[in-house]
Amino acid sequence: MMTKPLLTPIRLLAQSEFARARAAAPSAHDRLALVADMCRFNCLSAVKKAGSGHLGSSFSAMDLVVWLYFHRMNTVRVGMQDAARDVYFSSKGHDVPGQYAVLHAAGLLSTERLTKLRRLGGLDGHPDVNIPGIEANSGSLGMGISKAKGMAWAKRTRGDGGHVFVLIGDGELQEGQNYEGLMTAANAGLDGLTVIVDHNKYQTDMTVDEISALGDLEAKFRAFGWAVARCDGHSFAAIEDAFATLERSTGRPRVLIADTIKGRGVSFMEPSREPQPGTYVYRWHSGAPDHESFTRGSEELLQRIRTRFAALGLGEPVLEVIGESEPAVAGAPKEFIADAFGEALVELGARRPDLVVLDGDLAADCRVRAFGERYPERFIENGIAEQDMVSMAGGLARSGFLPVVNSFASFLASRANEQIYNNATERSKIIYVCHFGGLIPAGPGKSHQSLRDVALFAALPHCTILAPANAEETKQAITYLVDTPGEVGVLRLSIGPSPRRIEFPPDYRLTEGRGTVLAPGKDAILFGYGPVMLHEALVASEALARQGFGLCVVGHPWLNRVDAEWLREVVAPYTAIYVLEDHGPNGALGDRLLEALASTGSLDGRRLEKFSVRGFPACGSPPEVLQRHGLDGASLAESILGARPVADMTVDERSYTLDAPQ
Repeated sequence: MMTKPLLTPIRLLAQSEFARARAAAPSAHDRLALVADMCRFNCLSAVKKAGSGHLGSSFSAMDLVVWLYFHRMNTVRVGMQDAARDVYFSSKGHDVPGQYAVLHAAGLLSTERLTKLRRLGGLDGHPDVNIPGIEANSGSLGMGISKAKGMAWAKRTRGDGGHVFVLIGDGELQEGQNYEGLMTAANAGLDGLTVIVDHNKYQTDMTVDEISALGDLEAKFRAFGWAVARCDGHSFAAIEDAFATLERSTGRPRVLIADTIKGRGVSFMEPSREPQPGTYVYRWHSGAPDHESFTRGSEELLQRIRTRFAALGLGEPVLEVIGESEPAVAGAPKEFIADAFGEALVELGARRPDLVVLDGDLAADCRVRAFGERYPERFIENGIAEQDMVSMAGGLARSGFLPVVNSFASFLASRANEQIYNNATERSKIIYVCHFGGLIPAGPGKSHQSLRDVALFAALPHCTILAPANAEETKQAITYLVDTPGEVGVLRLSIGPSPRRIEFPPDYRLTEGRGTVLAPGKDAILFGYGPVMLHEALVASEALARQGFGLCVVGHPWLNRVDAEWLREVVAPYTAIYVLEDHGPNGALGDRLLEALASTGSLDGRRLEKFSVRGFPACGSPPEVLQRHGLDGASLAESILGARPVADMTVDERSYTLDAPQ
């Protein structure tokens, strides 16, 4: 007889407890230390319930954010609508679970919203201005100083009053836009602006020093004309002294370099003081803790909170149960097509000595660590600097190497678009691997949901874009891009586990411009690509079959290449043609199919309809977001049948993971 796994309640400290703690603590610094640990506890619970999030940097920045909201800024006192309010926002953005916990503690965010982190109608995985207390959208790094400069200039020009504070990560300082902002803010004499560097010395893959050392930060900022102070970012006395020093400086912007510890407050989340060079050293950058780690971390924080409550005569803190944590239970193995890409890359490296892999501080997420370990002399870690990475790839290509450039699609395709175009004009062969392409996972929010990348790359001449659906097609796709003569190759990959393994015929071979029938059907035909959307297409086909409607599903990985004659033959039996895009409505597969059908006169008597992500993408769990955009299997089936309800349709949340990197 199987025993049921033991459940652990996921609890929040009630909002009322923060007011009690602040009223009872005898000194400002004692109050702040207690509130910071209480916010850490709630942050940990919110991330655990969400299934993903960023704890390490939320905890490293927590003391600074608590000090700002509850000691330095006037925001809580005067209200969010007052023009004279102080403004705070995080440029790095992935520390926002910590900020949400602080906003909740300050009464600016409801308990209901906090418990819906990374859920539809709740809180986005990165900052969004539609959330109370959030002043700027972020998550795509390097923009914060420039945006804060605009806010400070506006306050000074209108005479509104209030100060602008922006938090940036130390790894984020690898982005070049920061230095443009530093120069012009100093030139403008914006003394209403303070930048705070959360200097926790770790980024996604390794230490900051190993990836791209920042050198003497104090000297760098002073050279740009800023007033500079440095302090222990976990000592409220040191933070207060540092700010007092900065505020005596006038006529120039200010920067505080706060030396912090990633994961501060939970002992096993704080990294080793002496990491070994070349190792991937920090576990808690992203993702929700497992059952055992969550239980240990919660109890460690709660024990400190209880001890302080008892010393203040407050009794037992009030906790609210918001969910349950249970030990992991082994289930069906999931297929990660990104794993297949990483394996193929190592194999290709053995027979292609000209192949060089470049990464933007995402080696684990992009599955290129194995290549770096096998061929360290041909692996280049560029850090958080996509434009630099792409232009370096251009130089490598001009020098006879074959660069394979890796980053998240939203950062690679758009941020470095001009550099990509410049490389293309040189007719150099470069392969760009766009990870995290498409709508899912949706928990991180719109900064990470890449829905423009295909259109941007498809605008390039001599470019081939492939979006594989399973592991075998992924290996064939990267091999094709490496070995086939051409100039620009793009591999678009889903980063999470596939909802199901998309089955191809055993003798399947990738053929340029052609797709493969995955499900037969006599009444309509639907084209799609990638594991997420093809899963939903097959769900729709299966549901429609129960209604006596035959939907043929074709997997078409070639997003800007179509064999027009093959297409004409495939669509010949159908008058209704559908395209399911993991993209916005313009510039992807649907447009290419329409163009090919028109070129062969195959549109006569037929209609083509695109199902795509319209408007800005929603944030939430995969089933929530797919349904919101009408792209889940049930919605697709209803749309195809003309909005008639489809019987026996249920959403299987287990098909998807909620734990998303970044």
